[in-house]
Amino acid sequence: MSRALPKYNRRRVAFAGGAAAVALSGTVIAGFALAGEDGQRAGAARTLAGPGTITCPDVTGELPAIPASAQAEVDRNLAQLQTQIAEANQRLADTVGQGGPAFVQNAILGPLKDKRVAALNRIETAIGRAAAKPDGLEEFAACTLNADGAQAAPTPGRTAGGAEETGSEAGAGADQGNGNDGGNGNGGDAGVGTITCPDVTGELPAIPASAQAEVDRNLAQLQTQIAEANQRLADTVGQGGPAFVQNAILGPLKDKRVAALNRIETAIGRAAAKPDGLEAFAACTLTR
Repeated sequence: MSRALPKYNRRRVAFAGGAAAVALSGTVIAGFALAGEDGQRAGAARTLAGPGTITCPDVTGELPAIPASAQAEVDRNLAQLQTQIAEANQRLADTVGQGGPAFVQNAILGPLKDKRVAALNRIETAIGRAAAKPDGLEEFAACTLNADGAQAAPTPGRTAGGAEETGSEAGAGADQGNGNDGGNGNGGDAGVGTITCPDVTGELPAIPASAQAEVDRNLAQLQTQIAEANQRLADTVGQGGPAFVQNAILGPLKDKRVAALNRIETAIGRAAAKPDGLEAFAACTLTR
């Protein structure tokens, strides 16, 4: 026959049960707290690891005395160089984990180099309008990925697309063609589409004899750029996301064409009225 516990004993049992519940709850809460703390630590570690940082050579110490008439344009392009680096670093952070092993080189470092070449060419041209034109600033165009980034810097003396350059971009391309900037883009594959670009030959003024060779070299370079872009289009089928072709092929191609078209304008401008606005023909399209 069971005997009822005294009232004070029942209270003790109830309290003991509550204490056990409190202790169990405390353990669960502590477990969640530790788990949350571990998650925060892991997140902090990932943040600290980061995607790396893109750094580029400083060209300001390489510039000659800048004529007063060119100072504003030079300053604008120097500021643009800084903006380009900031944008590339932001894109590096925004695209962590995207693309294949060559994504950073193809979609960030390569296009950044091409943009820097164009800006450095504009600086040379601005100074050259009022003083001796500096040459060779393009050798400071390539940037590197430092810290935790896994991608290597582009090989000196090579374009973003991997084609060997001969001399600086300012000296134009070494590949000789027929001197026409056609839009057929030989090298395209019917299965992936074809990159076509506007023909600028009909937009050129009379070319002075002293500028003919340099203009022809750059027209040939425009052809080479289209062929290389079409080859790259075929070689990278299925890589990257939906914007891969624009970011890694069409965008860099436009920047390269801007640089070549600027060189054509400069070459003609040394002996005749300098044409302006050829950059309007820099953008190319993908036709399927």
